[in-house]
Amino acid sequence: MLHWDHLLLDCHLATMRGGTYGVVENAALGWKDGWITFAGPQAALPDKAERLAVSVESVRNAWVTPGLIDCHTHLVFAGNRAGEFELRLKGASYEEIARRGGGIVSTVTKTRAASEDELLAQSLPRARALRADGVTTLEIKSGYGLDLDTETKMLRVARRIGDELGISVRRTFLGAHAVPPEFAGRQSDYVDEVCVRMLPALAHDRLAHAVDAFCETIAFTPTETRRVFETARALGLPVKLHADQLSDLDGAALAAEFGALSADHLEYTNEAGVRAMAAAGTVAVMLPAAFYCLRETKLPPLDALRESGVPIAVASDVNPGTSPVLSLRHAMNMACTLFRMTPEEALRGTTVNAARALGLDDRGVLDVGKRADFVIWDIDHPAELSYWIGGNLARQVCANGGLK
Repeated sequence: MLHWDHLLLDCHLATMRGGTYGVVENAALGWKDGWITFAGPQAALPDKAERLAVSVESVRNAWVTPGLIDCHTHLVFAGNRAGEFELRLKGASYEEIARRGGGIVSTVTKTRAASEDELLAQSLPRARALRADGVTTLEIKSGYGLDLDTETKMLRVARRIGDELGISVRRTFLGAHAVPPEFAGRQSDYVDEVCVRMLPALAHDRLAHAVDAFCETIAFTPTETRRVFETARALGLPVKLHADQLSDLDGAALAAEFGALSADHLEYTNEAGVRAMAAAGTVAVMLPAAFYCLRETKLPPLDALRESGVPIAVASDVNPGTSPVLSLRHAMNMACTLFRMTPEEALRGTTVNAARALGLDDRGVLDVGKRADFVIWDIDHPAELSYWIGGNLARQVCANGGLK
């Protein structure tokens, strides 16, 4: 009797179980109904291959890793901000552009004007690019609507992207991203709108899996962020935080106080914040493409994070203003080059630790009982995933057992 749907033979697995990539050479990988049934030495298969699976395929010594997980993106938006990119190159800072009415608010205007179908049409190619590069789980934040209708529209589009591409999309509500024009000079009133009207409505409709906020001198204060997080907690939604990107507002410690899934950016995080994250189990998400695009010089405290045992993830931060990158592998390369992470850390940061940053324990490793999310790569060693800048390395991408 056949037990499994599919079985790969003649592969090398980077299982990410344990250290040094969790390598299993001369291996096999089997799955059924979207779940892994075997991931180990080919010689340890319990029966002849043709008796085990409906479909058996040799991948001719290719490497197989868990599907990549992009745990921080702003992928759904309308238009672009290439003009602001040019302004920054001429000397304008991110903060100066934001205070002139550019930045996030300029994308809000375009996103509000787009219909749901138009927004899907503009956003889907970005998601396709990530999937082609090995991403099988994708987090997408709202935050370019800043009103209930548009935030809802963005989260619906995020859900449609997952359905269209057959990948997992985790939806995060980021209403506390910026103050919309209609609330200019009334930031506290806008926080009321987020907490009293928007969050309860989205929680009722189950459109959001988590809640995020931008705690920064040009965005929301720690006190305002705390109120958003208290509301989220009352509604049973986990939180994440854009923390300490441009200044030290003790954002990492605030995230840890609420048991946040992750604190992201962290360039200015202090040692107390690192210790708080370690105690809370909060994942540190590195966003090197934004660091690169903003030409930052203040490095995140990688050594302190390592020494404290904080799990470190890596994400693309796809967004129109500060990270117009369409490859998670490119972000992995930047994490190695700019932040001095190792290729093994970068791959762990886009698999095991990225899954943890989304509160998911059913993926990120190749192991029996985990989701059949994996990638077959045309490489000779897993380090190449961070070594090569660009290029098409993914031979096939499998999301939830669907091999393409």
